[in-house]
Amino acid sequence: MPKGYIITAENAQEIRGKMDETKSKNIYRRLEVVALRGEGKNNKEIADIMKMNQKYVSQLVSLYANFGLERLATDERKGGNHRNMTDDEEREFLEGFRKQAENGQIVTVKEMTQAYCEKIGKNRKKGIYYLLHKHEWRKIAPRPRHPKKATDEEIESSKKLIKNSEN
Repeated sequence: MPKGYIITAENAQEIRGKMDETKSKNIYRRLEVVALRGEGKNNKEIADIMKMNQKYVSQLVSLYANFGLERLATDERKGGNHRNMTDDEEREFLEGFRKQAENGQIVTVKEMTQAYCEKIGKNRKKGIYYLLHKHEWRKIAPRPRHPKKATDEEIESSKKLIKNSEN
C-alpha cells in the first residue's frame, strides 16, 4: 500500500507563495501539483487537472514530503546537452593547435586534453574527442619512413658502388 503523505493547507499556502516568485514554467507546475494536494485533492484528481501521469504526481508529492520545498523548487536537469564552450570558443581553442600543427610541430590529443580541461575547469577527458570530431579534425600522423625509401641492403650496396667508382 502506498504511503499517505500529509500536506496541510498551511503548506499549500506557502507553496502558492513560492509559485508567485518562480519564473520557470516547470517549477510552477510542480509546485502547483503539491499545492493542490495540500488543498485536499487526491493524486488522480490532480493528474486529471494538470494533465500529468498519476505516478509523476505521486513522485512530486513524495519529493516534497521527503526533501521539502527547496528541492521541489530547483530545476536540476539530469539530461540534455552539457556543453562547456560555445562554438566560437571551441574554434578559438582549436585555432592555436592548428597553427602549431601548420608550423610543423606535432600536436597530441594528450596536450589538447590537458588544455581543454584547464580551460573548462573540469576533468572531461572524453570531451576532446567529441570536440575534434565536431570540428572535423582528423588524425594525421607523420610516417615513420618514406614509402619509396630504399631498404638498408640497397643503401649499403649503393655506398659500396659509390666508393668503388671514386677509386
